[in-house]
Amino acid sequence: MTLRPRRVDYPRKAPEHREEYAAEVSPLPVRSNPSTGSAVRSADREGEAYKTVGYVGLVLGIASLFIWPVILGPSAAVVGYYAYNKGRKTAGAWAIGLGIVATLSYFVMIPFAR
Repeated sequence: MTLRPRRVDYPRKAPEHREEYAAEVSPLPVRSNPSTGSAVRSADREGEAYKTVGYVGLVLGIASLFIWPVILGPSAAVVGYYAYNKGRKTAGAWAIGLGIVATLSYFVMIPFAR
């Protein structure tokens, strides 16, 4: 019969320590919701708000291709820039791009419409 070395899990040094380390290594504060008993991070709510801002910029950018490009185009670019700075990189970049394309295409095409 061979003897196996005793396994020691890091950072626990002995098997009688059975703490949870999730709250200690969490990068953001966790608030528990007393009504449901679930833990909700405050950054998750902020991320959802910035996600909405990114989608609003995207909708403004798409709408600016069809109506009011001088008003909705710069609005989409500004909202997209805000979303891009807050972490919604893809939706923000698309909103900026669509807003700029709509505004510039308006100024290029308007001489042909008169």
